Amino acid sequence: MKAKPMTKTRLAQALVLSAVALAAGCSMAPKYERPEAPVATDWPGLRLARSLAVAPTGASTAVQTIAAADIEWQSFFSDPKLRLLIEAALRNNRDLRIAVLNIEQARAQFQIRRADQFPTVGAAATGTRQPAAGGNISSVYTAGLAMTSYEIDFFGRVASLKDAALAQYLATEEGRKTTQISLIATLANTWLSLLADEELLAITQQTLATREESFKLSQLRFDNGATSELDLRQAESLTEAARISLAQLQRQRALDENLLTLLLGQPLTGELAAALPAGQALADAPLMVDVPAGLPSDLLTKRPDIRQAEQQLLAANANIGAARAAFFPRISLTASAGSVSNHLSGLFESGTYGWTLAPQLFLPLFDAGRNRAGLDSAKVNRDIAVAQYEKAIQTAFREVADALAGRATLGEQLRAQQAQASAEATRFKLSDLRYQNGIASQLDLLDAQRSLFAARQAVVQTRLLQLQNQVTLYKTLGGGWKEPVAAAAVPGTTTP
Repeated sequence: MKAKPMTKTRLAQALVLSAVALAAGCSMAPKYERPEAPVATDWPGLRLARSLAVAPTGASTAVQTIAAADIEWQSFFSDPKLRLLIEAALRNNRDLRIAVLNIEQARAQFQIRRADQFPTVGAAATGTRQPAAGGNISSVYTAGLAMTSYEIDFFGRVASLKDAALAQYLATEEGRKTTQISLIATLANTWLSLLADEELLAITQQTLATREESFKLSQLRFDNGATSELDLRQAESLTEAARISLAQLQRQRALDENLLTLLLGQPLTGELAAALPAGQALADAPLMVDVPAGLPSDLLTKRPDIRQAEQQLLAANANIGAARAAFFPRISLTASAGSVSNHLSGLFESGTYGWTLAPQLFLPLFDAGRNRAGLDSAKVNRDIAVAQYEKAIQTAFREVADALAGRATLGEQLRAQQAQASAEATRFKLSDLRYQNGIASQLDLLDAQRSLFAARQAVVQTRLLQLQNQVTLYKTLGGGWKEPVAAAAVPGTTTP
């Protein structure tokens, strides 16, 4: 069949359709460029470690080349009791549950914006009765399919709003990961604090028993005139100081247990109560995997909170496109097709088919500066999002740098304090021996006893800081949100 030559009308229609197709694909949003990271290219903590010439301690000696964000928490924490508590927290913690629900809400908002790109079609029935010429009543009844006002997105306004909603949805998912990381790290540090509480309670109870014996002996010597009241009151003061420390530690342990209950989201009963540390020392805690620091630039892709801030920046960037498109004409289309009749009884009879098509173009001419203010607001929101993104990077850099500084120095501090505690133990033994033989005064013995107690407490507290610092380093490097590939999904969480 010979093709018909294209007429002017057909040519004009083709040009219009081409223009519409091109315009429908355009976007007014600025081209997104990731801001430069306002941080140094190396960690100051690594320079400190090299200057001290010490190796990281408080972790396993196995060489680990996998980034912290790629190490599942099940692999990082080897203690089965701690893993049991973490699993319970992931199921029941309310903060994590709220974060999951925020994802569902953001997903629904994105689906609403995406639906705006398509026409809404439904069944419709209308009836109109109005006065006509000659005193009659004119009636029109319709029933059929109708398309409500559908915006033809020539300038990308609807698409930009959809992109902004998508970025917000992805930001909430990153927010859930951040919440999970924080939850796991806080729970692990609280569990380590309970271990330290148990060890400090044991030390304090031993010290209190020793001081009570010393006080009884001082009372006996005072009653027999062998010592002064000053020595008696010194022994009494040290005994009461030990009781004060014991009461403080008992209160601190109760507070830590209350915090653990809140993090778990359920009472400490059954197997959870059995997972609490009892009589276990920090020195017996299983070692955690040593993690490499990597480069500061790695945080941009490893830390969920930074990725969340970037998604929020993308959303603000897309909103600028929607605000710019508001200056251009907005074309909407309303249509219907079905049966039309002047009588309700004849609505669905043969020959009553009809249709309507009502396009509308709206070009803003005067809006009292509303569109300009909307664009200015969108640009300011984008600038705020840039600053928040850069602040998130700087905060992450500072947190990692602090953890690396702790890893570089806490090992040496612990070694020195252990040596000090050993020296104080020897000093106390010698002072006690000299006191028993009448060579040293009771004041020397009490001073040695007080120094030994303080040194033993310092060893436990420094070891706690060292272990908690290792957990914090794992957290600040973005570890704790990944699940093993073969593992089942944790109840209470969703994967979008």
